[in-house]
Amino acid sequence: MLQVRIHGRGGQGVVTAAELLSMASFLDGKFALAFPSFGSERTGAPVAAFCRISDRQLRAREPIVNPDVIIVQDSTLLHQVEVFAGLQSDGAVLINSTRTARELGIDELCSTLSEHQCCIFPATDIANKFLHRPLPNAALVAGFAALTQEVSLSSIEKAIQEKFPGSIGELNIEIAREAYDYVGSQVAV
Repeated sequence: MLQVRIHGRGGQGVVTAAELLSMASFLDGKFALAFPSFGSERTGAPVAAFCRISDRQLRAREPIVNPDVIIVQDSTLLHQVEVFAGLQSDGAVLINSTRTARELGIDELCSTLSEHQCCIFPATDIANKFLHRPLPNAALVAGFAALTQEVSLSSIEKAIQEKFPGSIGELNIEIAREAYDYVGSQVAV
């Protein structure tokens, strides 16, 4: 079972990212559960969402305390919330930022992970290019696929199309494709 924890702020699409990841996993023939965890329910408040992916049926709906993958939608949370708490020793981290690990103050953490386990990329910039809005969820889900190879890009595209029919879906698919290629080029062996 693969356990994913997504950190962001209310209104950024954290819950939608977990849902898209779950839908794409299901389309790939896997079992998946996505569920949110809210503290203060207001725009801008720290939010976490979770996704479990498995080849077997899943029932556990409790928060993920020992994730295999952590996705950070908003890098301002890096020093406000313990986003890396419980990360498995062979886990992976995907962070939305234009800054380097050193500039983010996480170079020590990233130095303990291989380049295939720690990826920082400008998901919001990619989203802005197509949507003209800072909604990085499609980019981050596609980045997850490129980083882990646990979900196919084609299933992510289908999940996006199902969740967002029409032109918004098409733009999000373009975002996903560009993000997948970007992260793939960063973690290529």
